[in-house]
Amino acid sequence: MRHLLSVILADRGYEARAVSTAEEALKELAARDHDLVLTDVRMPGMGGLALVRELQRTTPDLLVVVMSAYGSHDTAIEAMKAGAYDYLGKPFKPDDVVLVLRKAEERERLGRENRRLRSELASAYRPESLVARSEAMQVVLRQLRKVAPQKTTVLLEGESGTGKELLARSIHELSPRASFPFVAVNCGAIPGELLESELFGHVRGAFTDARRDKKGLAAEADGGTLFLDEIGELPLPLQVKLLRFLQEEELRPVGDTRAQRVDVRVLAATGRDLSAAVAAGQFREDLFWRLNVIRLKLPALRERPEDVGALAEHFLARYRRLRPDLPALHLSEAAAAGLAQRRWPGNVRELEHAIERAVVLAEGPEIGEDALPAPVRTKPPPAGAVLPEGAVPLRHALREVEAQLIRAALERNGGNRTRTAEQLEVSYRALLYKIKDHGLG
Repeated sequence: MRHLLSVILADRGYEARAVSTAEEALKELAARDHDLVLTDVRMPGMGGLALVRELQRTTPDLLVVVMSAYGSHDTAIEAMKAGAYDYLGKPFKPDDVVLVLRKAEERERLGRENRRLRSELASAYRPESLVARSEAMQVVLRQLRKVAPQKTTVLLEGESGTGKELLARSIHELSPRASFPFVAVNCGAIPGELLESELFGHVRGAFTDARRDKKGLAAEADGGTLFLDEIGELPLPLQVKLLRFLQEEELRPVGDTRAQRVDVRVLAATGRDLSAAVAAGQFREDLFWRLNVIRLKLPALRERPEDVGALAEHFLARYRRLRPDLPALHLSEAAAAGLAQRRWPGNVRELEHAIERAVVLAEGPEIGEDALPAPVRTKPPPAGAVLPEGAVPLRHALREVEAQLIRAALERNGGNRTRTAEQLEVSYRALLYKIKDHGLG
């Protein structure tokens, strides 16, 4: 049988070493690396199942296939319980052996790819990999390193686009829970009547269309991290149930009478002022304090202008693969100046999209200002614009020009903000922010 297997495997391009006992196999495996072990069940001395258990203890990543003509289904189950990858019954055809080996190869390939991707993911979310030259962000990252190993609930605050989910993932990847799921839920994107079922699951018949049991996202995150984005949008009735979940570490699916214990770390994020929401009766105070154990405040991009250039280069490197026909893409001086002067109401997300657009539209290795979105391009002041007199920092002068442009556009459109946003080529939301920021409305 050993000779037959050696011939079959050699014909298919495999390199095989044959030994007659489990003891010899252990010596061979200690002497050199192998990808897979094909072992009989009944052998003199140590049996095949005992060998599987020993290999599971010493080299758990080694794939083992067990073959035997003795026993049947029970033997296969026992082998798999012991740690075998697969079972091959005798007598078998050469193609049966090759099929099992190819399945094992594919599993090993997928395993290596999965480990590589997890390693890259963990590396990408480590604080040293995050682009943060400003002292404001360095403070946040120092706090992140301290809280990550704990199970403590963390509340991430910051405007939309500042990178709250990125930091939540970094906390997860630096924690002992990194090998377990990271499950993100946008509390503002799911209708309130569906959110409880999405979070905690439901049992069959709990409501119309509940045709089968459904596992909730909180249960999906068991052992790992549950990230509740836009927590300020959570309906008040569900806030009560979330508070109970946080306090008791157990959930109850909709329509079920039994509670399920889960081990989940909760991270929450909001762009709202939750203290003001509590004062207005829109957010439960007890839930606020339960979430607000550790608070990390992410500064807006306009508050850390020294990060803009570094982030732009980071995104440029990421999106260069979109234009393999243009090697060595780089920003022109005018484009870099346009990025530096903008206040970025959409924060890091807006900057990322601006760079992606510029890469796609670039006509040569140098990305010119024309490839950037219109609001980012530097523009001369319109005729009749009044600039501050005397020595004024450039950012203050640009801010004054922006205010004048918005004021003039509002007057020209009779205060219609929708038409003003269209003419200035900014989003309606960005215009509202700018109007408030400049005190124009």
